[in-house]
Amino acid sequence: MEELVLEKAIQDIYPDDFAWCYGCGRLNKDGHHLRTGWQGDKTVTIFTPESKHSGGIPGFIYGGLIASLIDCHGSGSAALALHRKNGNEIGDGSIPPRFVTATLNVEFLKPTPQDVPLKAIGTVEEIHPKRWKVHTEMFANDILCARGEVVLVVMPSTFRKKK
Repeated sequence: MEELVLEKAIQDIYPDDFAWCYGCGRLNKDGHHLRTGWQGDKTVTIFTPESKHSGGIPGFIYGGLIASLIDCHGSGSAALALHRKNGNEIGDGSIPPRFVTATLNVEFLKPTPQDVPLKAIGTVEEIHPKRWKVHTEMFANDILCARGEVVLVVMPSTFRKKK
C-alpha cells in the first residue's frame, strides 16, 4: 500500500462543539482521531490499529473498530462532499456541515491484521439534499478486508448547543 499522508482533513475544521466523536473527534483525547480527506474524486481515511484493538483472534482487530472506521469515514466523506457542493474547500475559512448516521451496514470479508495501516476509500452519493450515502472499501496491505455502506443525514440544528 502506498504511503498516504492527509495534509487536509475535514475533521480538522469541525467546530469545537462537534469535535468530540470517539472515532473522529480531534478533541477527544481517548479517541481514534480519524481524519478524512480527498484523494482525487474518492475520499480516504487511514488508521493504524494497535494491539489494544485486537479481537478474539491474536494479531487481528475486532469488528467494532472496523465498523467505527467505516462509520466515521462515511460521516467525514459526506461532509467533504456537501462542503464542496456548497462551493467550499478545507481551509477556506468556511464551516463544514456535520452528519449523523441513519444506517450502517458492514460486510466483513477477511480477518483484518493489527499493526498495519488500514485504508478506507469512499464513493459518495447524494440521495437527497440532506441525505447522503457513502460506499466504503477498507483495505489492509492492499487486501480488501471489509466494505460498508453508510446512509447519513445532515445534523439537525436541534443537536447544536444553545449559546
